[in-house]
Amino acid sequence: MKRGKLLGLVVLALVFSIFCGTAMAANTIKIGVLAPLTGFAADDGINVKNSVIMAADKLNDEGGLLGKKVELVIYDDRADPKEAVALAYKLIEQDRIVGFVAGSYSFPTRAVAPIFQESEIPLISAYAIHPDVTAAGDYCFRNGFLGTVEGRGCAHVAVNNLKAESIALIHADNDFGRTLARGAHEYLIATAPHVEIVYEAAYPFAEKDYKPYLSRIKALDPDVVIASGYFFQSGPMIKQAREMGIDSIFVGEEGSDSPQFLKIAGDASEGFIMVTNLNRDDNRQFVQDYLEGYKERFGEETCMVGASAYDAFVVLTEAMKKAGTTNGKKVRQAIADMKGLDGITGAISFTPEGEVVKPLQVQVVKDGNFHYYDVIDDPELIKPY
Repeated sequence: MKRGKLLGLVVLALVFSIFCGTAMAANTIKIGVLAPLTGFAADDGINVKNSVIMAADKLNDEGGLLGKKVELVIYDDRADPKEAVALAYKLIEQDRIVGFVAGSYSFPTRAVAPIFQESEIPLISAYAIHPDVTAAGDYCFRNGFLGTVEGRGCAHVAVNNLKAESIALIHADNDFGRTLARGAHEYLIATAPHVEIVYEAAYPFAEKDYKPYLSRIKALDPDVVIASGYFFQSGPMIKQAREMGIDSIFVGEEGSDSPQFLKIAGDASEGFIMVTNLNRDDNRQFVQDYLEGYKERFGEETCMVGASAYDAFVVLTEAMKKAGTTNGKKVRQAIADMKGLDGITGAISFTPEGEVVKPLQVQVVKDGNFHYYDVIDDPELIKPY
C-alpha cells in the first residue's frame, strides 16, 4: 500500500474515532463524583458511590434526563485535597462534566470548591460541614448541615431533651471536630448559661486510646458527653468509656452515623444519641425503598452519607429538569430557587448563601440499630447563620 494512501486511512480512522466519541458523549449527560473509596474514609466513600449509582440507575430507568442517559464519572480522592484538586481538573477538562456531587470530607471539598466555582459548574456538597465549602461562591451548595448547626443541635438535645446540668465536650482536632465543637459551645454559652461545661478537650485525629481523656471525664461525672468525631473515633471512645464504668449519656453527630459505629462499639452503643439528617424510621415509602434497596443490592445498611449523596444527585438533576438545560448558569439558578424538594433527608431548600434548610434528625441506638428519637425544626436552631 502506498504511503500516502496509508496515511489517509490513518487520518480517516482518527477522525471517525473522534466523531464517534463526541457523538457518544453528546448522548449522555455527565455528572462527576469524588469520594474517598480507599483509605481511612473508604466506608463513607463506598456509601456515596453506591447511593449515587442507585439514584442514577433509577433516573435512567425512568427515561433519563432531558432525553438522554446520565453518565456518572466517579473517582477516588482518598480524602486527600491534593488528589481531589487534580481529579477536579480532570473531571472538568477531560470528562466535560456539567454537574458535580462532592462526596468527600471537608478538607478535599474545600480545596475543589473554588475550581468548580471558577468553571461555573454547580457543586452540591453531600455532607462536608466546613463553612468554606459554600463560601467559595454562588455555584457551591451544601445538602448536609453546617458543622455549627449540628453542634448546636447536639447541645440542644443535651439541654432540652436530656435536661443536662453538666456537660463535657470532646472532639477530633480537625476541621470537622472543631466546627462541631464551636457550634455546641456557642449554643451553651448563649442559650444555657446555667449548664456547666466541666471539661473541653481535642484529641489528635489518629488517636486510638481515649482513656486519658475519659479518666478526666469519669472523675468529673458529667450528665452528658458531647463527643464529636467520625465513627472510627466515637466507636472506640464509647466502648472504652463503658469499659471504664462511665455512665454519662453520649451525644454525637453525623460522623457517627454509620453501621460501622454499631459494629465497633457493640453493646456499648446502646443509648447513644446523634444529630444527623437521616431518619431510618421515616414513613415515606420512597425513603424505605432506598434503605431496603441499598441493603438488598449491596448487602449492608446505608447511612446519612449515602442518603446525602443520593439527595445531592437528585438536587442537581431536578434543577436540570426545571431549567430545561445543563447550562451551568441556569442550573445554578434553579438550585438556588429550590424550595421544599422532597428528598431522602427531608424537604430541601437553600439559603442565598447555598446552605441547606431542613429539619435536623435525632437518632438513638436501640436494640442495636439507629431509630427515631426526635426532630429539631425550630427555625432559629436549624438556620445556617
